[in-house]
Amino acid sequence: MKLLRKIVIVFVPVYWLITWFYHQVYNFGLLKSTKFNHPVICVGNLVVGGTGKTPMIEYLISVLSNQYKIAVLSRGYKRKTSGFVVADHKASAEQIGDEPFQIYGKFKQIIVAVDEQRKRGISRLLNMNNKPQVILLDDAFQHRQVRSGLNILLTAYNNLYCADMMLPTGNLREPKSGANRAEVIVVTKCPQDLSADEKQNIEKQLRLKAYQSLFFSSIQYENAIKNERNSIGLNDLIGKDFTLLTGIANPTPLVTFLEQNQMIFEHLEYPDHHFFTSEELQLLKTKPLIVTTEKDFVRLKGSLDNHKGLYYLPISIQIDFENRFNDIVKTFINTYSSTEA
Repeated sequence: MKLLRKIVIVFVPVYWLITWFYHQVYNFGLLKSTKFNHPVICVGNLVVGGTGKTPMIEYLISVLSNQYKIAVLSRGYKRKTSGFVVADHKASAEQIGDEPFQIYGKFKQIIVAVDEQRKRGISRLLNMNNKPQVILLDDAFQHRQVRSGLNILLTAYNNLYCADMMLPTGNLREPKSGANRAEVIVVTKCPQDLSADEKQNIEKQLRLKAYQSLFFSSIQYENAIKNERNSIGLNDLIGKDFTLLTGIANPTPLVTFLEQNQMIFEHLEYPDHHFFTSEELQLLKTKPLIVTTEKDFVRLKGSLDNHKGLYYLPISIQIDFENRFNDIVKTFINTYSSTEA
């Protein structure tokens, strides 16, 4: 794969030009972006996957849902439906996508909806009888038909967008100048002992604009793996053989965390958002203890006939100067004249 990416480097200028032109058409107003008179917050990135958008969405829900009625709108990547769908008790990963399904399962007090056309999806949400006070757009940074009031751009510590290349050789979806549309930039998946000097060095690399605020976040792993029946302390996994299963864009932080905790395991790695074949499911049923991510767990739990040895390791994020981050978000919301449902 690395060799192939080097070979196709000749196509990088072509992809750069196409995406640059697409965004310039919107930047100069030749195509109009719709801005709603309503708090709309976009969480996105410049690269293909792996920056921690879902944990950030969940963080925002946890911070805001006690004060505001929240809706999350996603396109529902790899779902087997189309159009506008609101999650309900009949929802599944196949119907709305694995990440929206994960969010719906954890936050029943909010609205979770999917629509590949974000403008239509927002309009449908705002026409609901009990409309949301705040709409969180998941992975819509390149969706220029909508102009969000607040853009939160994520970039992973070990793959900063400023050091990346355009597709197909690199992972950038659009030129690095696209970062200028963000008001908030968060460097995600940082080491917990990241020094002030290194933060300052990263800030210099990112070349922030005067209107942009920079934050750093790290992954927090819980001290136990869980399923819907049971939990097992992480210390109890030391010396025990198990299978790590990942179907995410970047499993490296999880693999590193487990190895640093002296755990020995086989790693079955699948592509991001992977839907498992019957042959793959039969193999997994032979594994007595499987540890996976929460996103993979919600896709697998029904397909494995409630395999009692299937567990996930919950994660959350910790943001440095989180009070300042939260204040930026809430100040934006409160600039709107009314937050009544």
